[in-house]
Amino acid sequence: MRDAVLKELISQVHTANYRVYGARKIWRELNRQGHTVARCTVERLMRELRIQGAVRGKRVITTLPGGQVDRAPDRLDRDFVAQAPNRCWVADFTHIKTWSGVVYAAFVVDTFSRRIVGWSAATVKETVFVLDALEMAIWQRDRDQHPIQPGELIHHSDAGSQYTSFRLAEHLDAAGIAASIGSVGDAYDNALMESAIGLYKTELIKPQRPWKTLSQVELATAEWADWYNHRRLHGEIGHIPPAEHEANYSKELTKPQVTTTI
Repeated sequence: MRDAVLKELISQVHTANYRVYGARKIWRELNRQGHTVARCTVERLMRELRIQGAVRGKRVITTLPGGQVDRAPDRLDRDFVAQAPNRCWVADFTHIKTWSGVVYAAFVVDTFSRRIVGWSAATVKETVFVLDALEMAIWQRDRDQHPIQPGELIHHSDAGSQYTSFRLAEHLDAAGIAASIGSVGDAYDNALMESAIGLYKTELIKPQRPWKTLSQVELATAEWADWYNHRRLHGEIGHIPPAEHEANYSKELTKPQVTTTI
């Protein structure tokens, strides 16, 4: 394939994916599309096109310690591996500066597939704001005909006041979800969620500044979350999108079992 054709394909992939893909992901996506090309060729052509992937910035702590003494234990101990969907969800939030004030965005991620199952945005960081993200996650799984099963799911967060509140604990208990609380400001205690929020800030928030209003952030977040779930390639799950990873898991479950008789 000639360089001119490849350059056009590379530019298309880069533009279609928020201009955040580096050489590795562009190479993976081109091969998924049936274009066999060497990674070193992609790297060379990207240099010639003067395009590159996004680079993450430093983390900012947005949660404050909760005052609850009898908070939930840490049920994960930094082990975020789940064997199936709806076994472990992680939650956290971040802030976005806008012309009309600070906006907060909360997310709930399924650790099995890295899928964003719920999110919400608000101008105040109160418990109802993180509850909205949880409610979306439960609704989303119901809509996709993969409802959570009481007693199977853990909801993990740091020890911010929004996540240690009695209201959230009561809501989780009513839904049959076990609460798990790490520590405040420790990235390792909620590393997978920190990674997802880092991608959100790097791939959407920083490149599209300045932000003006809450509604602008909400619309952009909805579009980015859809791309993240259905089109963005994730190396941790085999360089495929989260929705595809979950679909592959479901197909494996429904495969007819081969039995042998002696």
